[in-house]
Amino acid sequence: MKDYIEERALEIAKYIIKEKATVRQTANIFGVSKSTVHKDVTERLPRINPLISMKVKEVLDKNKAERHIRGGIATRMKYKSLSG
Repeated sequence: MKDYIEERALEIAKYIIKEKATVRQTANIFGVSKSTVHKDVTERLPRINPLISMKVKEVLDKNKAERHIRGGIATRMKYKSLSG
């Protein structure tokens, strides 16, 4: 694996842990695709640093469990702004 890919995977992981960020938020910050972020943290990171990988997995699992709530809030805000 290229050095810059390993560095990117570690930087992405640190950001996700620190900010409790979603894959989409992280992709926007780092200027890469959601697929790249996901591949970095699920496939590459466990080989680079398994401990950090477990911490990232906890954050992503929590985000996944909460995403339906965030979606509902976003929809409510959308229709609230349209109605007045």
